[in-house]
Amino acid sequence: LQEAGCFSVVLEAIPEPIATQVTQNLAIPTIGIGAGPYTDGQVLVLQDMLGLNTDFKPKFVRHFSPGAEVFTQGIQEFINSVNDGSFPNEEEFYQK
Repeated sequence: LQEAGCFSVVLEAIPEPIATQVTQNLAIPTIGIGAGPYTDGQVLVLQDMLGLNTDFKPKFVRHFSPGAEVFTQGIQEFINSVNDGSFPNEEEFYQK
């Protein structure tokens, strides 16, 4: 791939020793996702990072935030505010 002109390579869900060896043998950067800490960089899907996907969590995913809980709480507060009539208030809509 390097010889074909690629500027980088993503190494996803491969054993760390292989990712390390590939990284050491390439001049272009390697980006790991589930390939261990010895690649040139790391990538993680935003929804996984923020904990939005609660039904499926691959081995290489770490939730850095309880995003699903935060979003669920925000949505429920919106629903409650609409239902109790407190949203929108006079400051939150155009009158003229």
